[in-house]
Amino acid sequence: MNVKKIVIAPDSFKESMTAAEAGRALQMGLSAALPETTEYDIVPMADGGEGTMQALHSALGGAYQKIEVQNALGAPVEAQYSYVFNQSTAIIELAEASGLERISTEDRNPLLTSTFGTGQLIMDALEKGAQKIILGIGGSATNDGGTGMLRALGVRFFDAEGEALPEGGASLKRLERIDLSAMDDRLKDVEFEIVCDVDNPLLGERGATKTYGAQKGASEADLEVLEDALTQYRDVLTTTFDQDYSEVPGAGAAGGTGIALHAFLSAELTRGIDVVLRETNLETRLKDADLCITGEGKIDAQTIYGKTPIGVAEVAQRCNVPVIAVCGVVGEDYDIVHDHGISYVFSLAGKDDADKHADKPSEAEISEAMENGFSSMVEKGRAIGEWVQRER
Repeated sequence: MNVKKIVIAPDSFKESMTAAEAGRALQMGLSAALPETTEYDIVPMADGGEGTMQALHSALGGAYQKIEVQNALGAPVEAQYSYVFNQSTAIIELAEASGLERISTEDRNPLLTSTFGTGQLIMDALEKGAQKIILGIGGSATNDGGTGMLRALGVRFFDAEGEALPEGGASLKRLERIDLSAMDDRLKDVEFEIVCDVDNPLLGERGATKTYGAQKGASEADLEVLEDALTQYRDVLTTTFDQDYSEVPGAGAAGGTGIALHAFLSAELTRGIDVVLRETNLETRLKDADLCITGEGKIDAQTIYGKTPIGVAEVAQRCNVPVIAVCGVVGEDYDIVHDHGISYVFSLAGKDDADKHADKPSEAEISEAMENGFSSMVEKGRAIGEWVQRER
């Protein structure tokens, strides 16, 4: 059989290229190797981390809104979100205001960083009349339990002496009282859909601090301070809302922002890839496809936990379409993805832990690797059409 239609549904390659750019690069390489393929459908994907807003913006037909907000350290930056006017829906990405990439490596300090800028984006959406807010909470530079965001929405946090706490994760160790009296009333009428790519709880070995604190700039001593601070935050939340939030899946997302959204805004945390799959109508687009290509920077054992390649593979399996995953580098136990619907993993650099940039290939590298890899398969007699037929 000839491969007539290929759906290309990659995530972004972090710090390298967007999902749309990766899709175009993959198509260029495939077109050169498979001249008989007549149709390509590029569907940019995301799983709740960076790129989620762009994927949903394209799918829903939004218009970008640019405003000045504070980054995680309080400096002014221009950030954007997508607003779908005919649906009164805002698509906001926490990383736009409060993300790691907004501050230099040497300035990263989760003792001090805040999600206040994300709250400013939400406030702007409220001013435009938003009735629904889709909020992606990946890629944060913070460990403040979402308290900065909540401050921007009118919530206040006090210590035992009645003094307002400063921004940042460390100050939560002194938290004694939360005042909701000035929280913006418009929030009660807004539907929040929170998309994230992790299911970590707030505390413990898999919690916000111990899992992600170091990459945000925390030292070993800082990690202890931040874990104690979020523990105190959890205790005060339990008193305030008469509910124990210790084991809520996703509570630890974005340095504890997940629990703030759940407790204060009654928002349910949703697997980010599920939202993107739904809004892009990927299943419908796969029904008449012969092959699906997905991918991201690195594929390893963690990929099976809500990441884009597995989400795409789950849909493709329902449509009886085989899946090839393309990545820059593979990590430990990457082959577990074969048990979750991915037939073949195509790695540009192989398993190369020494090359710190292997998971950040360029568009040219992706395109060339696709062309060479697929041409090689044909030359060796493993024609793509025959392979697809066997994998169905």
